[in-house]
Amino acid sequence: MKEVTAIIRMNRINQTKAELIKEGFPSVTAIRALGRGKRPVEPELIQAINENPRDSADILSTLSQGGRLYAKRLIIMVAPDEKVPSIIRAILKVNQTGAPGDGKIFVSNVDDVVRIRTGETGAIAIDEMNGSDRSGK
Repeated sequence: MKEVTAIIRMNRINQTKAELIKEGFPSVTAIRALGRGKRPVEPELIQAINENPRDSADILSTLSQGGRLYAKRLIIMVAPDEKVPSIIRAILKVNQTGAPGDGKIFVSNVDDVVRIRTGETGAIAIDEMNGSDRSGK
């Protein structure tokens, strides 16, 4: 089993959920998050400070925004190994614009899963269609 964790833009969460459902993945956990990538400071800004020391306060205020955290959504899913490529394709389909800030997808190994309600473990614990008790109690 794998855990798929995706960091995406806030304005793409509803489209992403819809695409995942369309592809057969209705179970998802989404969390509001703040973050930023590692985009470097543009050399032009540093050059402008060196060339125009009187304007450096304005330029430095622009630089200080480089540490700003942006609103994102963190999506977490656990799935059997063979379903992970489909999940990744669905997330990419909606979120890949080619622009900085599109996000990241992380895939990690999961040793075990336990469904608290029934005590089921392993793949059956993440398969909503094949659990032992469908009563919802």
